[in-house]
Amino acid sequence: MATLLQNPVQATSVWTELQHAAQQLSEKEPVLRTLLHQVIQTPETLQEGLSVLLARKLGTLDVPFDVLKPEFQAVLSDAQVLEGVLADLLAIRQRDPAVKDLLTPFLFFKGFHALQAHRIAHTFWNAGRQAVALFVQSQVSLQFAIDIHPAAQLGKGILMDHGTGIVIGETAVVEDNVSMLHNVTLGGTGKECCDRHPKIRSGVLIGAGATILGNIEIGRDAKIAAGSVVVKPVHAHTTVAGVPAKVVARNVKFTPALQMDHEFDIHI
Repeated sequence: MATLLQNPVQATSVWTELQHAAQQLSEKEPVLRTLLHQVIQTPETLQEGLSVLLARKLGTLDVPFDVLKPEFQAVLSDAQVLEGVLADLLAIRQRDPAVKDLLTPFLFFKGFHALQAHRIAHTFWNAGRQAVALFVQSQVSLQFAIDIHPAAQLGKGILMDHGTGIVIGETAVVEDNVSMLHNVTLGGTGKECCDRHPKIRSGVLIGAGATILGNIEIGRDAKIAAGSVVVKPVHAHTTVAGVPAKVVARNVKFTPALQMDHEFDIHI
């Protein structure tokens, strides 16, 4: 997948698909024509269209759309950032059974929007523009009810299903191909300093309302059941559940984040 996503042809292909779908929707739903025209049909590239969409949502009277849009587009035009955007968008279609196209999540899914705004804020943060990064974080929290610290390190192919109430702390790491549902917290214990947040390895599925606290590692292809409170490391290919979370199953045959299977009746 990584090689395919690095090909700039795919960004063009995805944008062509979005523009075609937008044209069809515009004819079907005239009430959305202005939105579709400004966000998809007029911009020439995926990164431009996404920068328009995010700047419209996050701009204020004091920091308006016209100021944010070129700043956002410059970041989204970076090849590595754009690769993450594409992977996140495609992950939604691959994993969310309610989604059959790319237009719906691109336009309407705040989990996707918050992730891409974080990619922008993270770039600002690493460039020494912490105040601007924190402004973006604050606006994302206000508009989407998702709070991701700009310093947090997020990979690509991440799905934030529904997204509402997700909180990710400053020193958290979320690797590639992770899926999480609403009200997930990747937080500190409240008394630690420095490196104090969870490290989520690739392929992990985190159920709704799960809380993971402290500088602990959640191993590759692990599964955290909904409502669990995790305060100790979780081994790879392991399912944990409960308060406090305990091992309830083992899995070595599939990647939970991709299957989005929240059952844990797997033989240990």
